Amino acid sequence: MKIWVDADACPGPVRDILLRAVQRLKVPAVFVANKGLSLPRSELVSTVQVGAGLDVADRHIAEQAQKGDLAVTQDIPLAAQLVPRGVVVLDPRGELFTPENIDERLSVRNFMQELRESGVTTGGPAGFSPKDSQRFANALDRELTRLLAARR
Repeated sequence: MKIWVDADACPGPVRDILLRAVQRLKVPAVFVANKGLSLPRSELVSTVQVGAGLDVADRHIAEQAQKGDLAVTQDIPLAAQLVPRGVVVLDPRGELFTPENIDERLSVRNFMQELRESGVTTGGPAGFSPKDSQRFANALDRELTRLLAARR
Protein backbone atom coordinates (compact mmCIF):
# COMPACT_ATOMS: atom_id res chain seq x y z
CA MET A 1 0.00 0.00 0.00
CA LYS A 2 1.16 3.51 -0.88
CA ILE A 3 -0.17 6.99 -0.51
CA TRP A 4 -0.06 8.97 -3.77
CA VAL A 5 -0.20 12.76 -3.44
CA ASP A 6 -1.06 15.08 -6.31
CA ALA A 7 1.32 17.64 -4.82
CA ASP A 8 1.10 20.50 -7.32
CA ALA A 9 -1.85 22.10 -5.52
CA CYS A 10 -1.73 20.28 -2.19
CA PRO A 11 -2.26 22.72 0.71
CA GLY A 12 0.61 22.91 3.20
CA PRO A 13 -1.49 21.75 6.17
CA VAL A 14 -2.56 18.64 4.22
CA ARG A 15 1.06 17.88 3.34
CA ASP A 16 2.00 18.16 7.03
CA ILE A 17 -0.86 15.87 8.10
CA LEU A 18 0.22 13.31 5.51
CA LEU A 19 3.86 13.42 6.61
CA ARG A 20 2.87 12.81 10.23
CA ALA A 21 0.59 9.90 9.25
CA VAL A 22 3.33 8.34 7.11
CA GLN A 23 5.76 8.33 10.04
CA ARG A 24 3.18 7.17 12.59
CA LEU A 25 1.78 4.31 10.48
CA LYS A 26 4.93 3.46 8.48
CA VAL A 27 3.11 3.74 5.15
CA PRO A 28 5.14 4.96 2.17
CA ALA A 29 4.02 8.12 0.37
CA VAL A 30 4.91 9.44 -3.07
CA PHE A 31 4.48 13.16 -3.73
CA VAL A 32 4.12 13.84 -7.47
CA ALA A 33 4.55 17.37 -8.85
CA ASN A 34 5.86 19.21 -11.88
CA LYS A 35 8.12 21.34 -9.69
CA GLY A 36 10.73 20.52 -7.08
CA LEU A 37 9.39 19.82 -3.59
CA SER A 38 11.05 20.43 -0.28
CA LEU A 39 10.08 17.58 2.03
CA PRO A 40 11.78 16.16 5.11
CA ARG A 41 14.12 13.25 4.47
CA SER A 42 12.54 9.89 5.24
CA GLU A 43 12.84 6.37 3.89
CA LEU A 44 9.02 6.42 3.65
CA VAL A 45 8.67 9.63 1.63
CA SER A 46 9.65 10.00 -1.99
CA THR A 47 9.04 12.57 -4.67
CA VAL A 48 8.56 12.31 -8.40
CA GLN A 49 9.11 15.42 -10.45
CA VAL A 50 7.28 15.08 -13.75
CA GLY A 51 7.63 17.32 -16.77
CA ALA A 52 5.68 20.52 -17.16
CA GLY A 53 2.30 20.34 -18.80
CA LEU A 54 -1.35 19.88 -18.17
CA ASP A 55 -2.22 16.74 -16.20
CA VAL A 56 1.29 15.22 -16.35
CA ALA A 57 1.35 14.56 -12.59
CA ASP A 58 -2.19 13.17 -12.79
CA ARG A 59 -1.16 10.80 -15.59
CA HIS A 60 1.78 9.52 -13.55
CA ILE A 61 -0.43 8.82 -10.53
CA ALA A 62 -3.07 7.16 -12.72
CA GLU A 63 -0.43 4.87 -14.24
CA GLN A 64 1.23 3.93 -10.94
CA ALA A 65 -1.51 3.72 -8.30
CA GLN A 66 -2.84 0.25 -7.58
CA LYS A 67 -5.87 -1.26 -5.90
CA GLY A 68 -5.57 -0.76 -2.14
CA ASP A 69 -3.52 2.44 -2.45
CA LEU A 70 -4.76 5.82 -1.25
CA ALA A 71 -4.56 8.96 -3.38
CA VAL A 72 -4.96 12.59 -2.33
CA THR A 73 -6.08 14.91 -5.11
CA GLN A 74 -8.56 17.64 -5.80
CA ASP A 75 -8.56 16.68 -9.48
CA ILE A 76 -11.94 15.05 -10.08
CA PRO A 77 -11.05 13.54 -13.50
CA LEU A 78 -8.07 11.82 -11.86
CA ALA A 79 -10.30 10.57 -9.05
CA ALA A 80 -12.73 9.26 -11.69
CA GLN A 81 -9.90 7.16 -13.17
CA LEU A 82 -8.72 5.81 -9.81
CA VAL A 83 -11.93 4.99 -7.96
CA PRO A 84 -13.13 2.24 -10.36
CA ARG A 85 -9.70 0.59 -10.01
CA GLY A 86 -10.03 0.24 -6.23
CA VAL A 87 -7.85 3.19 -5.22
CA VAL A 88 -9.22 5.10 -2.22
CA VAL A 89 -9.33 8.79 -3.15
CA LEU A 90 -9.62 11.75 -0.78
CA ASP A 91 -9.64 15.40 -1.67
CA PRO A 92 -7.67 17.86 0.51
CA ARG A 93 -10.87 18.87 2.34
CA GLY A 94 -11.57 15.29 3.40
CA GLU A 95 -14.19 14.32 0.82
CA LEU A 96 -14.06 10.64 -0.04
CA PHE A 97 -14.68 9.90 -3.71
CA THR A 98 -16.59 6.63 -4.06
CA PRO A 99 -18.15 4.56 -6.84
CA GLU A 100 -21.49 5.98 -5.66
CA ASN A 101 -20.55 9.67 -5.92
CA ILE A 102 -17.75 10.01 -8.48
CA ASP A 103 -19.96 10.17 -11.58
CA GLU A 104 -22.06 12.97 -10.08
CA ARG A 105 -18.97 14.89 -8.93
CA LEU A 106 -17.45 14.58 -12.42
CA SER A 107 -20.70 15.70 -14.05
CA VAL A 108 -20.95 18.80 -11.81
CA ARG A 109 -17.27 19.61 -12.42
CA ASN A 110 -17.75 19.34 -16.20
CA PHE A 111 -20.90 21.48 -16.07
CA MET A 112 -19.11 24.21 -14.10
CA GLN A 113 -16.20 24.12 -16.56
CA GLU A 114 -18.62 24.53 -19.46
CA LEU A 115 -20.19 27.54 -17.72
CA ARG A 116 -16.77 29.15 -17.21
CA GLU A 117 -15.78 28.48 -20.82
CA SER A 118 -18.98 30.16 -22.02
CA GLY A 119 -18.10 33.30 -20.07
CA VAL A 120 -20.16 32.81 -16.92
CA THR A 121 -18.31 33.93 -13.81
CA THR A 122 -18.47 31.22 -11.17
CA GLY A 123 -17.09 31.56 -7.70
CA GLY A 124 -14.15 29.40 -6.78
CA PRO A 125 -13.94 27.31 -3.65
CA ALA A 126 -13.66 29.00 -0.28
CA GLY A 127 -10.18 29.40 1.18
CA PHE A 128 -8.66 26.41 2.94
CA SER A 129 -9.55 26.58 6.64
CA PRO A 130 -8.55 24.87 9.89
CA LYS A 131 -11.91 23.08 9.72
CA ASP A 132 -10.89 21.68 6.32
CA SER A 133 -7.59 20.47 7.83
CA GLN A 134 -9.45 18.69 10.63
CA ARG A 135 -11.93 17.12 8.24
CA PHE A 136 -9.04 15.88 6.06
CA ALA A 137 -7.12 14.50 9.07
CA ASN A 138 -10.20 12.62 10.26
CA ALA A 139 -10.95 11.18 6.81
CA LEU A 140 -7.30 10.20 6.28
CA ASP A 141 -7.14 8.44 9.64
CA ARG A 142 -10.40 6.59 8.99
CA GLU A 143 -9.40 5.42 5.49
CA LEU A 144 -5.83 4.44 6.41
CA THR A 145 -7.11 2.48 9.41
CA ARG A 146 -9.58 0.66 7.15
CA LEU A 147 -6.96 -0.05 4.45
CA LEU A 148 -4.37 -1.30 6.96
CA ALA A 149 -6.94 -3.55 8.66
CA ALA A 150 -7.88 -5.03 5.26
CA ARG A 151 -4.24 -6.01 4.66
CA ARG A 152 -4.07 -8.17 7.79
